[in-house]
Amino acid sequence: MPKAPRPVFVVALFVGIALAAVVVWPQGVGIHRLPFLSNVIALRGVLVLGAAVAAVLVGMLAAWRRRGGVVAALAIALAAVAVGNGAVLLARCVVPPAQDERTGRELTVLSWNAYGGGASAESVAGLIRETGADVVALPETDAFAAARIVRLLASDGVSMRHDTIAAAPGGESIPSSLLVSTALGPYERDTTVASTPGLPSAVWRPVEGGGPTIVVAHPMPPLAAVVDQWDAGLRWVAARCTERDVIVAGDLNATLDHFAGLGADAGDIGGCRDAAAERGRAAAGTWPVSLQIALGAPIDHILAGPAWRVTGFDVRDHMDDAGSDHRPLVATLVRG
Repeated sequence: MPKAPRPVFVVALFVGIALAAVVVWPQGVGIHRLPFLSNVIALRGVLVLGAAVAAVLVGMLAAWRRRGGVVAALAIALAAVAVGNGAVLLARCVVPPAQDERTGRELTVLSWNAYGGGASAESVAGLIRETGADVVALPETDAFAAARIVRLLASDGVSMRHDTIAAAPGGESIPSSLLVSTALGPYERDTTVASTPGLPSAVWRPVEGGGPTIVVAHPMPPLAAVVDQWDAGLRWVAARCTERDVIVAGDLNATLDHFAGLGADAGDIGGCRDAAAERGRAAAGTWPVSLQIALGAPIDHILAGPAWRVTGFDVRDHMDDAGSDHRPLVATLVRG
């Protein structure tokens, strides 16, 4: 007759599985934007690998001791962390059913945190030429670099305008730049909209014509000392996504997990949908390039308002040696 599980094993297993569930889905209890945990869940790929290795080692220890108890319960809980996070990542690789109807020309959007000039103007211009981008969001790119990129493109017959927001009031002097194809008409920055706190973000609107509102966003990272500013930055992005005809691009220092609770009307954040999620690429890591794409944190985003549909998305990991610590994103959008 098999022995009944020891009470200590049952209690330890219950506690371990409960904690594993919190690690896998912290938004279920509303703690997904707390310090430390927000950093942990950003790297789900690393979490899967680490928890799986730890589960095997702890399981071997439990088998060697030939008893259950806390060690065996810990091995099961670690395995649950690995399997649960793996399931989340796999779910984010599923491509939703395609929609065939199109009502207008495609718009190509490129976003790349250039790491304060780590990625050269030549590299950025080359990627713009390669992708045929109409809209380019460049966090950590100053006005001088943006102007050089435009000149390099002009020498190849590609005409774009540029503008830069230098710093957030009272924050860091780490600029964000925008390049827009002249085919979309002139744009001007909406100075009535304040920046995200700490790092500069801005809104540009078309002066004439039917171009979309464009937002280049760069909230603070979720570090313990500035987590309130980070949270405020995500809420700032959600507020921009109350407009239908808006496109948001940039380094949001957040994953889909951190967006939880900020969506509205079926949007991932505000009314915007995440382009990566729409094309089954929401698990592809964009930072840091020192980690494989399956292990990195998908913290860079292109978001589309309800007036736009996502027809394509890619993370360009072939640029990993270009000098930035972020990977560039490219999305194709169409009205409809």
